[in-house]
Amino acid sequence: MTRSTPRGTRVSHVGIAVEALASSVPFFREVLELPEAPLEDADGARIVGFTAGDSLVELLEAEDRNSPIARFLEKRGPGIHHICFSVDDLDATLDRCRKAGLQLIDDKPRIGAEGKRIAFLHPRSTGGVLIELSDH
Repeated sequence: MTRSTPRGTRVSHVGIAVEALASSVPFFREVLELPEAPLEDADGARIVGFTAGDSLVELLEAEDRNSPIARFLEKRGPGIHHICFSVDDLDATLDRCRKAGLQLIDDKPRIGAEGKRIAFLHPRSTGGVLIELSDH
């Protein structure tokens, strides 16, 4: 695998759990005038993405009532679900997380939306925020 020039860690996207895309999309599309970014659905969620500078805003609607988004909405209601950071070397970052004693949800990277390798860190280890890490 050929690595490009390191870009450093950056915010890739913010995932926002919503009750219904139909009522949430107009704010981002029409009021904020953010351009829509085509995204595939994943992990039992329908996803609509918007470009905000170099980052994305992902609106996540539960498609499956047993999905992580459905459980989040049932427990906490609509709101920020996770923040994703793109890193230059996902495997090395996960190793640093392990050495720092952080609790990993995904011990090994898996394929997520956009076909990128991803891994989640448990909110208990990250100040209450679900963190997703992905390759650039």
